[in-house]
Amino acid sequence: MMRVHNGHLIGMALAATFLSSGVSLAETVLSVDATAPAPALETGYLRMGQGVSPAGGTIGINNRYLTLNGKPWMPTMGEFHYTRFPADGWEEQLAKMKAAGIDIVATYIIWNHHEEVEGAFTWTGDRDLRRFAQLCAKHGLKLVVRIGPWSHAEVRYGGIPDWVVDAMPTRGNDPQYLSYVDRFYRQIAAQVSGLLWKDGGPVVGVQLENEYNLTGPGQGRDHIATLKRMALAAGFDVPLYTVTGWDQTVYPSGEVVPVFGGYPDEPWKASPEILPPKETYAFRFDSRVSGNLGAQTVATRRGDADPDIPHTPFLGAEYGGGVPAMYRRRAVIDPADISAMLPVQIGSGVNLFGYYMFHGGRNPVGRTTLEENTGIHGHNDTPIIGYDFQAPIGQYGDMRPVLRKVRPFHLFTSAYGDQLAPMVPHAPSILPKALDDLSTPRWSVRSAGDAAFLFFSSHIRQYRMQPVTDVRFTINLPGGPVSFPSVPVTIPAGSHFIWPVNMDLGGARLAYATAQPVTRVTVDGIETHILQAEPGVPVELALTGATDVKAPGATVANRTGTTLVTGLRPGLGAAVTFTAAGTRKRLLIVTEVQAESLVLLRRNGQDIAVVSDADLFATDTGFDLRSRGNPRFRYSTLPSLGRGGKTDGLFTTYEKAVTSKPDMPVTVEPVRAAQPAPAIRIGGPAKAAMQPAPEAYGKSAAWSISVPADALAGVADAWLELDYQGDVGRLFSGVRMIDDHYFNGPAWRIGLKRFAAEIAQPLTLTIMPLRADAPIYIQQEWKPAQAADGQVAVLKSARIVPEYALSVAVP
Repeated sequence: MMRVHNGHLIGMALAATFLSSGVSLAETVLSVDATAPAPALETGYLRMGQGVSPAGGTIGINNRYLTLNGKPWMPTMGEFHYTRFPADGWEEQLAKMKAAGIDIVATYIIWNHHEEVEGAFTWTGDRDLRRFAQLCAKHGLKLVVRIGPWSHAEVRYGGIPDWVVDAMPTRGNDPQYLSYVDRFYRQIAAQVSGLLWKDGGPVVGVQLENEYNLTGPGQGRDHIATLKRMALAAGFDVPLYTVTGWDQTVYPSGEVVPVFGGYPDEPWKASPEILPPKETYAFRFDSRVSGNLGAQTVATRRGDADPDIPHTPFLGAEYGGGVPAMYRRRAVIDPADISAMLPVQIGSGVNLFGYYMFHGGRNPVGRTTLEENTGIHGHNDTPIIGYDFQAPIGQYGDMRPVLRKVRPFHLFTSAYGDQLAPMVPHAPSILPKALDDLSTPRWSVRSAGDAAFLFFSSHIRQYRMQPVTDVRFTINLPGGPVSFPSVPVTIPAGSHFIWPVNMDLGGARLAYATAQPVTRVTVDGIETHILQAEPGVPVELALTGATDVKAPGATVANRTGTTLVTGLRPGLGAAVTFTAAGTRKRLLIVTEVQAESLVLLRRNGQDIAVVSDADLFATDTGFDLRSRGNPRFRYSTLPSLGRGGKTDGLFTTYEKAVTSKPDMPVTVEPVRAAQPAPAIRIGGPAKAAMQPAPEAYGKSAAWSISVPADALAGVADAWLELDYQGDVGRLFSGVRMIDDHYFNGPAWRIGLKRFAAEIAQPLTLTIMPLRADAPIYIQQEWKPAQAADGQVAVLKSARIVPEYALSVAVP
């Protein structure tokens, strides 16, 4: 217990030194009581399926967390719809998700993508679920299949085929409906036969229905129970059965586990204005249910999720990796709008962080278009083809800046989740008064015994919180208080992070650190914990149980059994080396940019940490790097790969260049000018702006777009960037639409590799004019200036950006 007091004592000792020297130490102390015991573990209440694999691997669940092979497990899950991406690119995309720190892939099995015509099932090509599952297994990714039958997913009729909708009641226990659902379930089960966890395969979970809050005759809990019985009869014997838990959903307690979510904006709202601060950015200590997540039906009674809290862990499935494009609201999401959700939600107790979507896509076109739209009484209008979602990986496979922002959190939960998952959240002594309270600091602590993690966030989308000045934290633990850092610090506005308290280092403890643990690697027998410095906050580390502490360039001081390290300048060489239980270990403190550029690979049983400003993912022989617009590659590895690198702290840095392509001009020729756009229609279930009627698109301006014949030669892809202003952009090959886009400000980017055949001929771009009086939400910084005629439809520029590739072999 003394080690807990040491952090407190060293802080007091250093504070006294500063006071005696005349330095003002006016400070704010943020405190939390983390002495309350954790709820008792409850097992057996949740009636899940077979959790043992043929090799003896186990997946389990209790009322607080998941387990993998008997240890607490805190995976990260990312949604990727295989039917919305060309099958020949699945493997590369899954490798990108794996490199992003994703552990579980979630995917909808969208009924009308597979049985658009009654009895005519398609499970080949882009609809080959079995091959997709096999590729997940190859890349060490587990798989959750969301089998519906209703999915939503911004799909026509929520994925239920037209022939079902036209002929019978849906989403209830109607016998005819259930007979077709049963057939659909059995078809899915046949595709993944032999690929379930109990068979040694990747399929570890099944989600039933979606956003189900219907309680009429033949509906409610009994319908979910019926769907589970049908799934079991079809062969789905899996470790996890889930339902979504938001928007007052109903389900039979004990039969399924609710999962939760939250989004940075609500494009399904009718409002054309900035929304109030979102619940997603507020720590939650009571209900797990966020606000409006866009359910298509209205509940008539209280949902089952909150009363079920004592029996279920806090699992997530739909934390927005972005937001869908919807006609009436067109938010542009900043990377920090997504990354700030992670410390808030994990700090609230989430033990499975699941994204919707992590990978964007495009809608297939069948006998009808398959997107959600108000023309079929859908709640929202969405693009016919584009389903990019502003996701960390876009609809063409481009890895976005947001991926770098969130990946350090994924690596953290992977490396330290066994310590964090059993920890319970504690609310601080002072909480924000309301969601729009922008002055009270937002933070929490999760603890188990005397070990804890502190979670902090001062980022709220489209709102600015103030810096927290001259602050220290006090965490009251069973063994006594820990107060840190030793000297008050200022935490800049927009900061969001996780700091450790009494973190186990194997024979020593990190009593506290003003840096976030990211991951750990073992190289040459030395375990190295990599931590990320928080911009604007001095790094301070306190170690207990460590001896022979070395930190070149930093100040190392010993106070009452605690070693304090200060003055460390973050970087690839900012190492603190120490001995614990007779073994040398290291802490490496890197910059925020370096942490966001870090990918952890494993090859031949060896950890490999790679830091690069290029995007990268593992291959069968090593890893690939990708760079848009820059043919020069720089990457640093731990351990060294040999072959001519230069020592850079603990890493070895390599620089290589590939052949640069000359500028590739795009030929743009006007085809026709825009005509006056019709007035925006108001209606649909939301009684809000509706997209133009099909015949109205004849008013669009049009341009012929020609790209060089060799645009794709010698590069991984070529990106056509269209900087335009208008209402709706559409791109055609002949008369076939190949993509579409609701204007929201940033340039529209199209990956041309997918259209290698089409670009042999000129493409046609059309832009529907945007009326000045359109009741559509576009962020102020992206709103176009309106022309004298009251509408805008302009193509400002068109260019091609090459995507370069470099393959690196790893022995």
